[in-house]
Amino acid sequence: MVKFLDNLIKKLQLLPSIGPKTAQRIAFYILTKLTDAQATELAQAIIEAKQKLKLCKECFNYAEEELCPICADQKREQTLLCVVENPSDVLSIERSGKYRGLYHVLGGALSPINNIGPADLRIKELIERIKKSKYQEIIIATNPTREGEATADYLVKLIKPFGIKITRIARGLPIGSDLDLADSSTISEAIEGRKEIE
Repeated sequence: MVKFLDNLIKKLQLLPSIGPKTAQRIAFYILTKLTDAQATELAQAIIEAKQKLKLCKECFNYAEEELCPICADQKREQTLLCVVENPSDVLSIERSGKYRGLYHVLGGALSPINNIGPADLRIKELIERIKKSKYQEIIIATNPTREGEATADYLVKLIKPFGIKITRIARGLPIGSDLDLADSSTISEAIEGRKEIE
């Protein structure tokens, strides 16, 4: 195989859910369908995102400044906090248009099988935020997977002593799926149908 083509296919396989055949299709699409300018723009967009984006110092979503646009927006509901696993979950919930509060991105979910414990997530930072803020409700929006449910249960035990209302997004999402794969109407229903955790 041609060295540069082989290298492109291998690099595309670094992306999630991209196997050899899909990587090959994407590589040939880039080579045959994109103009040189479009290919350069795609490469430049990847480089700029990697170099210029950082984590928000408050919620750990992606940001260009110290605070992401959501944390910097004083018009957001400051007493409502939605806890998610990843920045892609923030984007999914925002697309639904049904939530106007703040977020906290954990950076994953508890997974003993993968050696991911509480210290590997931003749980300590979450508790610090709760201590210094006046949240009236914490929405736990971890994915409806075994790991997401275990993370939600763990968080409930930590947050309960603060006496804050804790809700869990509704089960309109299929078990075992990820928030970033759900359509915006499903997420809207999950946010609106959230249930308080006793």
